[in-house]
Amino acid sequence: MVHSVKLGKSNLNVNPIGLGTNAVGGHNLYPNLDEEQGKDVVRQAIESGVNFLDTAFIYGPERSEELVGEVVKESGKRDGLVIATKAAHKFINGDTTLDNSPKFLKESVDRALKRLQTDYIDLFYIHFPDDDTPKAEAVGALKDLKDEGKIRSIGVSNFSIEQLEEANQDGYVDVLQSEYNLFKRQAEEDLLPYTAENNISFVPYFPLASGLLTGKYNENSKFNDLRKDHPLFQGETYKENLKKVEKLRAMAENKEVEIAHLVLAWYLTRDSIYAIIPGAKNAEQVKNNLKTLDVNLTQSEIDQIDQIFQ
Repeated sequence: MVHSVKLGKSNLNVNPIGLGTNAVGGHNLYPNLDEEQGKDVVRQAIESGVNFLDTAFIYGPERSEELVGEVVKESGKRDGLVIATKAAHKFINGDTTLDNSPKFLKESVDRALKRLQTDYIDLFYIHFPDDDTPKAEAVGALKDLKDEGKIRSIGVSNFSIEQLEEANQDGYVDVLQSEYNLFKRQAEEDLLPYTAENNISFVPYFPLASGLLTGKYNENSKFNDLRKDHPLFQGETYKENLKKVEKLRAMAENKEVEIAHLVLAWYLTRDSIYAIIPGAKNAEQVKNNLKTLDVNLTQSEIDQIDQIFQ
């Protein structure tokens, strides 16, 4: 399998298995994170040939970018890495609002450059749409930053199809990041066809549905984090979901991989999904995610997985 793919119409080449770093310094998302362990995750990724690192202002906030920046700097491998970050959240008197205004985006990029200790950001996303800024205007501000060399490519995240169409009216959008997994397939109706047609890379987040698609849970598993209120993890729905995942076990065992590898490999067969960014809480998980690249799915296996999760 190819170990380098191009993201959309950008000139960014990445290993198809990237690293989502919300558990690296994302103290507002996960309780009791160990920062040194988080840095080890990033170190392991870089050492293992993972060159696509995904972070954001709101992870921490700020702390994930700082830790990623520290490790990248010490690695001396900045040139070979593709760093993606995002902004849109703004704190006003303790409240969080979203801001896509050109002024805010430009300030956000400057601040992220400092935290990441770098001169340029390879991929910069508008993290969430706000209610007021025309999307083409917001993307236009990122085009200015690209022309100045502060960012190398333009992304949007969590945009609806209408917002994406507006954002991309001048053809400037390179990457869309949005929720997509075998349990949440709405993107197949509009976003994925649009990205495929317009040469935009689609980077799915929550690809393993917060761990539900790993095959590691059962009816007695207990959750005390984001998952305890998540619809996929409630009552009968949860039991039905576990049954679907269980149907993948024989196929995974036959290939001598884990269910998670099978699932991640399936996403890479979708039009416009060239790269995925599974998270990791320890260095072992980073190495484990890379086993996805050894999975070759036949067309009938691809169809079978598709049907189980219809």
